[in-house]
Amino acid sequence: MWKYFLKRFLLIFPTLLGITFLVFLISHFAPGGPLNSEIAKLKGAGNLAGASTKQISQEEIDLIKKRLHLDKPAPVAYLYWLKQIVQFDLGESRLHSRKVSELIIEKLPVSLFFGLSGFFLTYLICIPLGIQKALKEGSHFDFITSFIIFFTYSLPVFAFAMLLLYLFASGEVFSFFPLGHEVSDFYEDLSVWGKIKDRLAHMFLPVICYVVSSFAVLTLLMKNSLLDQIAKEYVRTAISKGLSFSDSIFKHAFRNSLIPIATGFGSNLTLIFSGSLFIELVFNIDGMGLLSFEAVRERDTDLMMGLLLAQSFLGLIGKIVSDFCYILIDPRIDFE
Repeated sequence: MWKYFLKRFLLIFPTLLGITFLVFLISHFAPGGPLNSEIAKLKGAGNLAGASTKQISQEEIDLIKKRLHLDKPAPVAYLYWLKQIVQFDLGESRLHSRKVSELIIEKLPVSLFFGLSGFFLTYLICIPLGIQKALKEGSHFDFITSFIIFFTYSLPVFAFAMLLLYLFASGEVFSFFPLGHEVSDFYEDLSVWGKIKDRLAHMFLPVICYVVSSFAVLTLLMKNSLLDQIAKEYVRTAISKGLSFSDSIFKHAFRNSLIPIATGFGSNLTLIFSGSLFIELVFNIDGMGLLSFEAVRERDTDLMMGLLLAQSFLGLIGKIVSDFCYILIDPRIDFE
């Protein structure tokens, strides 16, 4: 088994090479690439008629190409970027005029704080709710919770976020929570207990949105997985031998029903670190999701590639974590 995990870890590096190389090529050949973005930045926003405020000479364009390694074939330019990465240098963001590593370190705790809170709350709600729905299938409880689940699932995340803001933060209906941001402007002047309350107030609505985004899928997956296990012969055999229904469920069926849940564990792990663009936009949270959007929109190559590298690495690690969860749930699983 350890050989399997060693192989998976070793495969991370060629996989990252393939992902980053393809995205690097696309970013360089797509319309509005790094060269056009740099030229537009030098020209300025233009006047009211739309004309550029500054003309760029061919010599200046050649200097930009040389600085961005665009005067070389794309594979060669990729090797320059790769050499930079091997030296643990993610480059400098043209948009923010700061090192990419500094930006990631600054924004990561924000997305991590909201992502981890939503992650744990989602599993704490969905697994027990899915179990209850499976045990009470066809009851009024199952019908009512299914209606709530499908209603929340049908709402886009950004629409649900704006609805929450309007109802509970705008003052038009209620003003229980702040409109956005991670903390209040006067956060540093608060006492320790005041800071805790301020943090909780700011995180409540965004975390609810994080939970709702995967609430329906996980709950129904847990319910259907448990129902599938209950219908199998080994559960019937355990009951026929005198084991109570609850013991046969929680000592046998429950553990096996967690295997499909573990499949999505890696994807959820990536979301924790990458953040959610829609939630961060609506609640004005300065995290990784918003940073990734800005990098793509402004064609900030170093920032975009640095974020891609970090998120791809975490995604691949998440897949390995999912496989490890399989073994913890069912030691009989043998990937060899």
